[in-house]
Amino acid sequence: MKMTDKFLKRYLFASDFDQTLSFNDSGFVLSELLGIPVEEFKRKATGMALLNLVQQGAELAYLLLHDPQFRSVRREHLLAAGKKIPLKQNIDLLYKILGSGIEGYHFDFYVLSAAPVELVQSALEGILPADHIFGTEFKYNSGGEIEAITRVTAGYGKVARLDQLQADLQIGPDHLIYAGDGSSDLHAMLHVNGLDGLTIAVSESRDVTQVAKRTVLSSNALAMLVPILEKVVGWQQPQIRDFFESHGFLVQEWAKVRTDWLTLRPAEADAGLAESATA
Repeated sequence: MKMTDKFLKRYLFASDFDQTLSFNDSGFVLSELLGIPVEEFKRKATGMALLNLVQQGAELAYLLLHDPQFRSVRREHLLAAGKKIPLKQNIDLLYKILGSGIEGYHFDFYVLSAAPVELVQSALEGILPADHIFGTEFKYNSGGEIEAITRVTAGYGKVARLDQLQADLQIGPDHLIYAGDGSSDLHAMLHVNGLDGLTIAVSESRDVTQVAKRTVLSSNALAMLVPILEKVVGWQQPQIRDFFESHGFLVQEWAKVRTDWLTLRPAEADAGLAESATA
């Protein structure tokens, strides 16, 4: 460790992949590569989610292991699908800024995904180091077929990986940051919230917005810096705008909105029920 490193405030920043750093679900892209209609993948994945057959987010892994339509997948298919994943802008710059671009702070950037690890590593090749990317791991037989699932980074699997990284990096529990988009991230978010860390939702899904401490919607991965600069570094909007400008970006639109989710029904409906109950 360098002498200057002793004065750095060190944090662990962990991010989901599908629809957090990317625009599409990995299952959609892999289905298209195999010639399987995306709607067919959605139908099967939704059915498993409703039946609670697998951990939320691990539906694709289950299909690759058990479903006849997906059993033909080999490692090379996963690598090829990764190259077709549309990524959000400036993930590489986000990695660089988190590492050494904020004076006095260092954020170790890791990706935790339920998608196959080969696919995610292929998608982020040249952007993040492969050993900073964790996903679902498979065991292959001599013919290249998927023989077993050895580790799933979904649900509680993400919590276990966070705990391992926190211990390995020797980072305090309140120095954890997690970003995700859907229900498969809930366990990780609740875990980080319980440790007084920071959780960031990148979608409008009620599953995560009701749990995450902050929500940021943008097609640019750099937007995830905003709650970090506000809540962790302690900057105000003018400082954050200047910071983005120093990296060549103008904050063209920045709207802070509090969202109320309501379901309303006519009051007469309850009155009718009450009358029928007393009749």
